[in-house]
Amino acid sequence: MENSTNSDETYDRGCRPSPSSIDQNDQTSTSETPVYSTMSADSFAYHRTNSETSAFSDPIDDNSSCSEPSPSNWLVSRSGQPALGRPEMRQQKTVVDKNLDDQESMDLELELMKERFAKLLLGEDMSGSGKGVCTAVTISNAITNLYATVFGQNLRLAPLKPEKKALWKREMDCLLSVCDYIVEFVSESQNLRDGREVEVMASRPRADIYINLPALQKLDTMLMDILESFQDTEFWYAEQGSMSSNSTRSGSFRRVIVQRKEEKWWLPVPCVPPGGLSEKSRKHLRHKRDCANQIHKAAMAINSTILAEMEIPDSYMANLPKSGKACLGDFIYRYMYTTEKFSPDHLLDCLSIASEHEALELADHVEASMYTWRRKACMSHSKSSWDMVKDLMSETDRSDKNHLLAARAESLLFYLKQRYPELAQTSLDTCKIQCNQDVGQAVLESYSRVLEGLAFNTVAWVEDVLFVDRSVRNQDQ
Repeated sequence: MENSTNSDETYDRGCRPSPSSIDQNDQTSTSETPVYSTMSADSFAYHRTNSETSAFSDPIDDNSSCSEPSPSNWLVSRSGQPALGRPEMRQQKTVVDKNLDDQESMDLELELMKERFAKLLLGEDMSGSGKGVCTAVTISNAITNLYATVFGQNLRLAPLKPEKKALWKREMDCLLSVCDYIVEFVSESQNLRDGREVEVMASRPRADIYINLPALQKLDTMLMDILESFQDTEFWYAEQGSMSSNSTRSGSFRRVIVQRKEEKWWLPVPCVPPGGLSEKSRKHLRHKRDCANQIHKAAMAINSTILAEMEIPDSYMANLPKSGKACLGDFIYRYMYTTEKFSPDHLLDCLSIASEHEALELADHVEASMYTWRRKACMSHSKSSWDMVKDLMSETDRSDKNHLLAARAESLLFYLKQRYPELAQTSLDTCKIQCNQDVGQAVLESYSRVLEGLAFNTVAWVEDVLFVDRSVRNQDQ
């Protein structure tokens, strides 16, 4: 009876013993104190009313028969357990589910970060044998792959999906953070309190990163703003082979686009209303096209500058042709050597380049011939370092045949890249990127390259919409 009374008092205080804490077979033992568990499945839930702090933060009296603090402020039900209303229960469940989702998301991001960090340290060699690529190439590949992941399926004028945009910003911030630690040391004057002037060493960002990285980040933001501006548009897109009601309204013009871009059949076809776009929409498209075109030129200029500053790999110099004439062919060689007033534009018109593949092949030959003639022009000097060779080029006789041909080849290559801005990287550019070991140059080159590609695609998408609009309006006339 005494035990029963104590048990009732315990229930009245709001504590409930766990079934496993009482020995049912020992009814006569009164010397042992029952042990109560408040963390089991049979424990009660509590509801705070007046306090904003957790009740579990209060000091606990070891002599108390209950491990919980005083439940004087709890709402107690008839059964002796604290009452919890349905709205409070739903709210508590929502908070718990949200916390679990946040924890799972954090765990997933942590695992992804560990994976990327491991690949960076291993140089993309999962065997761990140390045969992976250098850090510069790993970061360059990471930026290129990130661009393909985010923008690979974005083939139209439309804002990025929020999750894609967040992924691009988060991952790029992580990859670009390495540039914060690429610094150079310079000496600068510093005045002490006593008036003396001393020379101290100070660190500052490396010059190429300090100039180019903020510019690239600004171009990145501008491109995102351009895509975000195409939320509510008068035009839409129809997938190839789609016969939906939206696509059939301009079905006759889909054939025009397909014939114009039959080598890129996977691109979605832009469609416009029967009467064409409004003047406001047309003006908006032209403005964004001009902006994207300027961004493309700026990114291409930065990329060309970074590639020009990269060292030419020894493997490329070792595989140069022995004769520039044999590399280019008799027709191009004769025009470059015998013409008194060399015109790269006229030469390109005479060649009648039919495809991008032919243009890239010509660029490889012209570039290889240029360096072959430059090497021959410096053959009389014993210095073999390419940096010294570039310095000696300024001392070479300007009337030298090899120097003349090298200068004209450089001019032809420049005009060729200007005429075909979508031209892929030449063999020398690819070799430079693969053999580069400068992390800062790798970040700047890959970042400018992907922005150049995105800007070029944006211009092409706008041109496609304007082309369809002109076709619709011309047919209505």
